Amino acid sequence: MHDVIIIGAGPAGLSTAFWCDELGLDTLVLEEAEQIGGQLHRVYNPIENYLGVKARNGEELLELFSQDVDDAEFDLWTQVSIASVELKAKRVSLASGESLQSIAIVIATGVRPRELGVPGEKEFAGKGIIESGARDRELFAGKDVCIVGGGDAAVENALLLAEICPTVTLVHRGKKLRARREFTERLQSNHCITVFTESVLTRIMGNEDVEAVEIQRKQGLKPFQLAVRGVLIRIGIEPNTDLFREQLETDEKGFIKVSSQQETSVPMVFAAGDVANPLAPTISSATGAGATAAKVIAARLNA
Repeated sequence: MHDVIIIGAGPAGLSTAFWCDELGLDTLVLEEAEQIGGQLHRVYNPIENYLGVKARNGEELLELFSQDVDDAEFDLWTQVSIASVELKAKRVSLASGESLQSIAIVIATGVRPRELGVPGEKEFAGKGIIESGARDRELFAGKDVCIVGGGDAAVENALLLAEICPTVTLVHRGKKLRARREFTERLQSNHCITVFTESVLTRIMGNEDVEAVEIQRKQGLKPFQLAVRGVLIRIGIEPNTDLFREQLETDEKGFIKVSSQQETSVPMVFAAGDVANPLAPTISSATGAGATAAKVIAARLNA
């Protein structure tokens, strides 16, 4: 029996664990991946808006977090496969057959990039599918690329790759890009970037690596193929809530609904970080939510 089981070891989960440890709670953190850090492993740009800390990227910030993990006394299990979670019973069953019990559960499972779901997307993972314009910049220098999406992330990556790619094609299903004005103004003056609105990418093609994409433009127009060597998909995120969706209240996109105290619709089950924050998924909000959840749990258990 543990006081608290935390599912996920990204910024939200780690912050919750630090505070639980500080408040004297018996705490266990479960992480599916081999390493802690969650989304920090996907942050390749400088982090300049986390108050009091500057970091070149997510990995550098994780190094600072890891120093606190090493000094803490909470239990941390990585490479854990969870078979099921019974939220009302506060029971976590592992794929290994082990059953874990707690008084409170904190869900900090984060988000994942939304997939297009088109032919070739999975087949060419690591073979022309670009994870990040910042990380993969040099790999695609001198090559034509296609970016799918219309928000800040898509346009920012288009601008970044246009610095080293002959052509960048941006495909967006809406009539108008959603990105902020400072990005779209720069986009309009960049002659390397072509924008197709009201369009969708329907197929990724190639032999060993990506060689072309198929684009369906406005309704009624014939699809066409475009030769590219790289494809970057930035169409938003979706929460990692598959284990919990039928057991608690979520919004229409699957994000967990929480109170001001980070408590879900199930008593003594809390959620912190991006999985419960579709409007402001930031490192700052994640760590703050984790601290709030820990303080509330401690207050309940010590009442």
